[in-house]
Amino acid sequence: MKYDIKVTKTIQSRISEVDFENLPFGRVFSDHMFIADYKGGEWVDFRIVPFENIPTHPATSALHYGQSIFEGMKAYRSDVGDIQIFRPTKNAERLNLSAARMAMPEIPQDLFMQALDTLISIDQDWVPTSKGSSMYIRPFMFATDEYIGIKASDNYRFIIFTCPVQAYYSAPVKVLISDRYVRAFPGGTGEAKAAGNYAATLQPVQEARAMGFDQILWTDGIEFKYLQEIGTMNVFLQIGGQVITPALNGTILNGITRNSILQLLADKGIKAEERNITVEELIEAAKVGMLEDAFGAGTAATISHISHIGYKGETITLPAVESRTLSHEIKQELEDIKHDRIPDRHGWVYKIGAGVTA
Repeated sequence: MKYDIKVTKTIQSRISEVDFENLPFGRVFSDHMFIADYKGGEWVDFRIVPFENIPTHPATSALHYGQSIFEGMKAYRSDVGDIQIFRPTKNAERLNLSAARMAMPEIPQDLFMQALDTLISIDQDWVPTSKGSSMYIRPFMFATDEYIGIKASDNYRFIIFTCPVQAYYSAPVKVLISDRYVRAFPGGTGEAKAAGNYAATLQPVQEARAMGFDQILWTDGIEFKYLQEIGTMNVFLQIGGQVITPALNGTILNGITRNSILQLLADKGIKAEERNITVEELIEAAKVGMLEDAFGAGTAATISHISHIGYKGETITLPAVESRTLSHEIKQELEDIKHDRIPDRHGWVYKIGAGVTA
């Protein structure tokens, strides 16, 4: 289905003010954004407008009761100049799974894709060309009822905006295993990209950074025994030649990069285990030299190597990043697919302007 999207372009682009060689992550924003409103049980008023602040009523429901979800994705410029996005329909699917968990309406996938294609086509000059850079894309939805009362909102707004970025993590990360704070419980919202999930992690991460770590490796909220995920990333380990990642159990985000890594490993004939991983298993493997690699995987970072793991006052140093093989191969293959340098065997790449598909 084709939607009527009204386009109002900015009078004066801000692109000339941007230093594309020095981009802070998430602080420089492109010229336009897409907006749609949910009223009377349907999505209406599709428009692309100049990037601007959003007028907000003090009683806006999302501000008080947390009905807010989002996605994160990236657009890349290929070596021949095409602009393409990695697996965007998976982001649309996951956004709708988050919406269902948070009692919010779904976004039609064809609307999501048309809005994405139109918006990025207009702001295509904002997609950087330097190595390691990309256009970060933030679709999000929030409740807009002007009402102080705890119930699912009747009205919502969906917005997509973009920003040119460089790498999220510029160096390997140091992670602290959590044995006090909890990110998600069974039956909670851990597998949804709900805003509140991230708010609950901010203070513990501040404490971890004060101790010299970059992020927290979260564990289960019952025994603090089983690994979950790292900040905004899924976690992978290579122990004794075996690749392992925590099984999805409702508390862990079903990462698109995670799923892509599992597929690329399968393509190489490497069967990764998706299972519960205990802290004890991780620590013991590291101490006896069996932990060959550990990395986080997510849209913002793609693959971010873990250099140190802290637990109960002890810090373990992992093998030098340069000595690792498999994670470097997978990271390079993902980058090559995203930039159209090698064949896209799984049909993961969506080219902007090539025709909207569902």
